[in-house]
Amino acid sequence: MAAKRTEKKRLGKKHRQASTRPKMGKTAPRGTATTGAVSPKKRKELAAKKAAAVKASKTPTKSPEREHKVVLRNRDEAGTRGYGGDFDDEREEHAARDTRTLGKRNKSSVAGGAGSAHEERDWKEAEKIAAALTLATDVGHREATRLPLVAICGRPNVGKSTLFNRLTGTRRSIVGDEPGITRDRIYGEVEWAGRDVRLVDTGGVVPDDEALIPSEIFRQAKVGLEEADVIIMVVDGRTELASPDVELARLLLRGGKPIFLAVNKMDAPDMYAAAENFRRLGFKNVCPISAEHGAGIGDLLDEVWAALPPEFVAEEPEERFEGEEEEFEEDMDGGGDPLPGAQTGPDEVAPAGPGRRLRSHGEHISRETKIAIIGRPNVGKSTLLNALTNSDRAIVSPIAGTTRDAVDEVVERDGHSFRFIDTAGIRRKGKTKLMAEKLSVIMSRKHLEAADVSLLVIDATEGVAAADANIGGYAHESGRSVIIVVNKWDLVTKVGADGKTLFDGSEPANKKLYEEQVRDSLKYLDYAPLLFVSASESKGIDEVFKKVELVARERRKRVSTGAMNRFLDKIDFQRASVPMNRRVKIYYMTQAAVAPPTFVLFTDRDVKLHFSYERFLANEIRDTFKFIGSPIWFKVKARNKKKAE
Repeated sequence: MAAKRTEKKRLGKKHRQASTRPKMGKTAPRGTATTGAVSPKKRKELAAKKAAAVKASKTPTKSPEREHKVVLRNRDEAGTRGYGGDFDDEREEHAARDTRTLGKRNKSSVAGGAGSAHEERDWKEAEKIAAALTLATDVGHREATRLPLVAICGRPNVGKSTLFNRLTGTRRSIVGDEPGITRDRIYGEVEWAGRDVRLVDTGGVVPDDEALIPSEIFRQAKVGLEEADVIIMVVDGRTELASPDVELARLLLRGGKPIFLAVNKMDAPDMYAAAENFRRLGFKNVCPISAEHGAGIGDLLDEVWAALPPEFVAEEPEERFEGEEEEFEEDMDGGGDPLPGAQTGPDEVAPAGPGRRLRSHGEHISRETKIAIIGRPNVGKSTLLNALTNSDRAIVSPIAGTTRDAVDEVVERDGHSFRFIDTAGIRRKGKTKLMAEKLSVIMSRKHLEAADVSLLVIDATEGVAAADANIGGYAHESGRSVIIVVNKWDLVTKVGADGKTLFDGSEPANKKLYEEQVRDSLKYLDYAPLLFVSASESKGIDEVFKKVELVARERRKRVSTGAMNRFLDKIDFQRASVPMNRRVKIYYMTQAAVAPPTFVLFTDRDVKLHFSYERFLANEIRDTFKFIGSPIWFKVKARNKKKAE
């Protein structure tokens, strides 16, 4: 007995643990697995898996905004024109193409990481919402400034943008439960009772807030309130009166303009009695409404329209498009007869009957050139817009991502109409967190694709970054004409008393050397003009207008088929560095479209042109026909393709 005890004691702790472990193998009793039956290392792995499973069960399967019901409002189909129903095929195709392009380009940036799946889900949700938003240039025209103006104001997150979208029948303004989304002034038009009125949506006003962004929002709102004929103040009917409501009411009452108090979020008739509590603000006209569901909107508009100034009807001048006389002379010189009913002279009209055949080339003369200002955050896009329009149209601050909604302004200069669109800074997917920021990035892409010319703004003090190259690629692939604008050049070229620069002590920067560095980083934009400006000091602004006018004209230029064939005879195709299996014989070439210039090549084989071959052809075309600032597209049609089929 003593010997057994001594032997067991000699085996020590390991033997005692082994004797207490459950039996393993076929003879082991069936039951639930226990962590005591595994090694300490395996036990840690099981505990880690269990903790991960618990965490996964608590992680929402929807986006954070949707989980907390923080999503953009869906409009009812009835009661408001422009809401509900299906969008037209063109807009759906445009939105789908934008979604595919954005997903491909940003696929690598969201791959990996713990939150990549949720981020991708958020972006898909934002892309669906952006497909319903209206571009900034869809509303307004040059004569809109003659219409009376109605301003919508209120503290943040009371439903001003929802009411603006409801009244204008568009989804121009980004809407969400995140306070402070709207910052700049957004204009639209409303038609009611046979009369058109301009409408301006202002940012949330907090009069006593001294922070930079709220104070700038207040300044922008004051501009809209000062030029307005009637003011609609919006309050949240589901909450008590707040101090910003009282302060804003005092400011408005001092102005002496007709003011209407819209008590929003009154979704049911039994809630209308609570709207009477807001008469303490001192307003006589109180209207309970529901901007989301359209309740009470008609009564509000009836009262507002009754307070508008009398309508002024002016004689409409005869409208003649710029270049109409030149086009008429060109058609008559070509031997054609004018169209029936067309004006052939100052007081002559062509007789009805068989007219001349329609021109097979050319484009309708555009009265307005759309210019999208694009770039990374905080490179000076809003400052450039203010300099181009000679106003304080957009909020400017050193805080990146200040601009949310696209801000557009029309400038008349030397008989030409330019519409400049300041877009939000385009960032990578991983850099955007809020739904409003995601929508801003997507809408920037949409405004770029709807523009004629894009101004790619680069910070001169930082040089060309990878994000600048990506944004320039968006403009190039979408067929927009591009002008590279190097902003903040004054910070680079400022010199002190000793002739040295103020910020790094080196010699003043050389424009030629800097341009070589930019061209080396943006080789695919070798056709784009490059300008050096200082938006804060309004230097180089005249040069921007000249280049925009030139690039817009070159974008719409058309070359006749005869000129293209004569051009083909002079090209030495042996100089093109193309693999032999990708070489084609070009019989003739014709320009099929403009904006951007698109050429159709009739070849002997149906093969996709090698990129070096396309580049060779584009360079040869530019040397002869210029096409300054515009990308050139090619399409191939094989002559013997139908025979082979």
